[in-house]
Amino acid sequence: MTQDTVITIMQRGLLTILLVSAPPVLMGLVVGVLVSIFQTVTSINEPTLAFIPKILAVLSALIIFGPFMLSTLEEYMVDLASSIPGLLTPR
Repeated sequence: MTQDTVITIMQRGLLTILLVSAPPVLMGLVVGVLVSIFQTVTSINEPTLAFIPKILAVLSALIIFGPFMLSTLEEYMVDLASSIPGLLTPR
């Protein structure tokens, strides 16, 4: 196994991590900003007000984007597992 192979595997792994984690993180970010704007406009300084909408947003993102996330992880793992015999042979 060469350095190029290891770098390629790591790049694909990092890209997969980004693709899988992006939907819940972005939904939490958007809802957090909206709640923050709402708190600023209404002058409500309650720190616990942001938790429930963020939790619901992340859970809904997991439900909505779950099939996409699962298929992305499955595709990466199948490709990685199928490439193992080629990685173990000496060149």
